[in-house]
Amino acid sequence: MSLTQKLGKKECFTKVSNTTIMSTFLIIIHVIVSIALIMIILLQTGKGADMGAAFGGGASQTLFGSTGSSTFLGKLTTVAAVVFMLTSLVLAYMSGHRTPSSIMMNQKPPIEQKAVPTAPPATPEKTPQPNPEASQPAKPAHTK
Repeated sequence: MSLTQKLGKKECFTKVSNTTIMSTFLIIIHVIVSIALIMIILLQTGKGADMGAAFGGGASQTLFGSTGSSTFLGKLTTVAAVVFMLTSLVLAYMSGHRTPSSIMMNQKPPIEQKAVPTAPPATPEKTPQPNPEASQPAKPAHTK
């Protein structure tokens, strides 16, 4: 008897747990954020990318501090990194605290039958050993 016959067609398809839906959603978010994080980081320029920085022209940016103003891509990188870390932690927690579930939970355990005792193995019969005292010594061979 199949699972759809036991549960019915509607119940079989609605037996998806909420944790499965949530973990699937989190994995999708995690993949999107990781791809976005890679793209955002690759779009940014390095600190010494200005030509004027090589000749001491970086002093004009001291109005916003030594690092300059925080750009939109810098803030977006921070947000994406935080979301990436949070989804990583939640997915790790969910995989470690998963409740075991099986389609066999509703099945009755099989009936155990006791093994029938078998007869002990037969011991081989002892053959009588020749008595060394009653035997005659071997006669030497005749040579010409």
